[in-house]
Formats: sequence, C-alpha cells, structure tokens
Amino acid sequence: MTNYFNLLDGPCGCGIHQIRSSSSSPHIASLLLPQVVALHTHSSNHHKSLLHHHHRHHTMLLHFSPTKPLFSPPNLRRNPPAIAISPPRSLRIRAIDAAQIFDYETQLKSEYRKSSALKIAVLGFGNFGQFLSKTLVRHGHDLITHSRSDYSSAASSIGARFFHNPHDLCEQHPDVVLLCTSILSTESVLRSFPFQRLRRSTLFVDVLSVKEFPKTLFLKYLPKEFDILCTHPMFGPESGKHSWSGLPFVYDKVRIGGEDSRHERCDKFLKVFESEGCRMVEMSCEEHDKHAAGSQFVTHTMGRVLEKFGVESSPINTKGYETLLDLVENTSSDSFELYYGLFMYNQNALEQLERLDMAFESIKKELFGRLHQVYRKQMFGGGEGKKTEQKLLNDGVVRVKEESSSSSSS
Repeated sequence: MTNYFNLLDGPCGCGIHQIRSSSSSPHIASLLLPQVVALHTHSSNHHKSLLHHHHRHHTMLLHFSPTKPLFSPPNLRRNPPAIAISPPRSLRIRAIDAAQIFDYETQLKSEYRKSSALKIAVLGFGNFGQFLSKTLVRHGHDLITHSRSDYSSAASSIGARFFHNPHDLCEQHPDVVLLCTSILSTESVLRSFPFQRLRRSTLFVDVLSVKEFPKTLFLKYLPKEFDILCTHPMFGPESGKHSWSGLPFVYDKVRIGGEDSRHERCDKFLKVFESEGCRMVEMSCEEHDKHAAGSQFVTHTMGRVLEKFGVESSPINTKGYETLLDLVENTSSDSFELYYGLFMYNQNALEQLERLDMAFESIKKELFGRLHQVYRKQMFGGGEGKKTEQKLLNDGVVRVKEESSSSSSS
C-alpha cells in the first residue's frame, strides 16, 4: 500500500508530497538529493518537515513532483519514476503516523459493538420499564418500545425508539421481547400480541414480581419455537436508584432452544445485570413464589399497614424507627395494583396474610394475659379502675377513650 505525506512546500513552488517504493536511475537521486537538502534548509523556519521512515529497510522513499521545474535534463521524463535512496545523516527526519481518511480502529470497534448488541423490544414503557431501559441502553443494546400511553418523548430522551402500533414494533424483528407490563394486564397483552410477525426463535423475558403466573401464560400463548426466560429483579426505581450492586436478580431458563446462538443470546441479556453487580440467583418459578410470599409480600403488607397507621418522623427517631419510615416510603411509592397482584397471583400470599393476622392476635393475647388486675392497681396507685376503649379510624389515627368504673356504675 502506498502512503502519502506532505513533506514541505517552499516559496520556490516545488514540493515533495508523495512517498512510494520504486527503483530508478541513480543519477536522478544524485540530482534530487541536494535539492531536497537545500530546500529543507531554506524553508525550515517557515514550514515543518515530514518524512516517512521505513522501519523495516531503513530507507526513505521520495517522489519528486515539482509545480515549477528546478531543472530540465533532456533525458528526464515528464513524470520521473520514484526512487529509493538512503537518508543522509545531515537530514533531520521526523516520523509521525499518517493521517487516515477513515479511522478503521474505531470503525471496527463500532461494528463489533453493533454485532454484539441485542435488539430488545420493551412492552410496557411505564415507570419500571423506563428504569430498566436506561441501563440496557447504556450497555449498548438497541431498544424499541411500545406502551398503551404515548411515551415517545421519554423513549427518545434515552436513545430508544417508540412505536404506537405493536405490529410496527414486531416488524423490526427484535431478538428479545421484554415484558414490563403490570401483573393484572399481562394476559390481555399476550392474548392480543401479533406473534406471527416475529421470528420463530425470539426470546421472551418477563420481569414480573410473581413467577408461576407469567410462566403459565408464556407456555399457554407463545408458539413452542419461542424461548422463555422468567426473571425478577428484586429491586425497583427507589431501592435501585443509586446502584444495583448486591441486589438479588432471580431468573429461570424455562425454555431455551438447543442452538448455541440462543444460549449466547440468553446469557448476553443476563450479562447486563451481572455487570451491574446484581447477585444472580437461578431458581425455579415455583420456589421463587414460595420465598417471595414470605419476604416481598410480607414487606409490602407491613409497609402499607404502617402507612395506614400513620407513622411520622420525630426529633428523637431511633435507627429502628428510621428503618420503618424507609419501609413505608419504599412500599408507598408502588401502586396498589402491584400489591394486589402480589396477593392475587401468588398462591402462597393468602397463607402469609393469615399467618400475619394470627401472629398479631398472639402478641395481643400475650400482652393482655400478663396485664393482671393486681399489677394494674399497683401501677396506677390502687385507684379506681378505668375502662379503656381504642378505636382505629379509617385515617389510621388511634382515638383513646377512658371511663372510670364509678361513672359507669352510676
């Protein structure tokens, strides 16, 4: 390949501007070299000299192309051939990389990123869908989105494309379809989705908080050629707004085709969460729901109970009380539709709710069982007993009404 460099362009109007390999008459070299040296010396104060040094052969290859001829030997052809000469010691050579018209290294890197990127279609571009999409885009994946509401501006702001019609979205032939809908609307979305416009090897992924329910729907509605990956990022926009490091990400490879490319695609999707520092937990959907009912559902239930109770910050908050306030803040930011979905579509949730109710009754019985009348008289100075009536109002405020036994008897 021929490399081209600008060497110098002096006031005399001649320039040495091309470098390529050739061999020719030595007498041209003897005539040309003094001109090169003289011209370099004359114009060193006005122009920079750039020569290419061939590192393998230690030769400098020059081609002389004057705009105004310095000499015209009778036997010199109009376009003299390039000659190879050894650089003199007195000539200072400054070697730099050639300025390329195209940055091939950057082009190759860009092409590699494009080839390794997934085209992911996000169904349901609400709060949680946008939360996940920002990270997927940051990892170089191509995102296309669809939702019942118009989120075109929100999609454009993170570098994604929004499609109002699901048929148009499917015509883009995504590698992955990521289901970020609510639990209650999942079945209606799948029932009306145009699967026939997708490639038969498409990977379907859900991120619902329950797992047996979407797994059953996928197996019911999806063509058998489609791959299925059930996942649950056990964090949200509030708990994961600063970092995903150490947060659990549960997944179950329900159905992945036998081709290596399909397994690589699945692993590539999971790699996003692994790279963000998530604690990756592979677990069956059935086992997930059993554990989630005892952790996630109970957490949401206690947070909503405390919200109804009306906990408020005070000047003397303890660390434990601060934890309760954080719990209320995290759970109250989620919709009641999500909480209802956790209860309705997890067969273990009702059992956990009954256990909570039994535990609360057990604690009350233990407290009242120890509250013997003798100790009440000692505690309150042996005065006349009082009847205490507590009512929990709808706004969560407790009203206490006390009546003396003497007034009641009268």
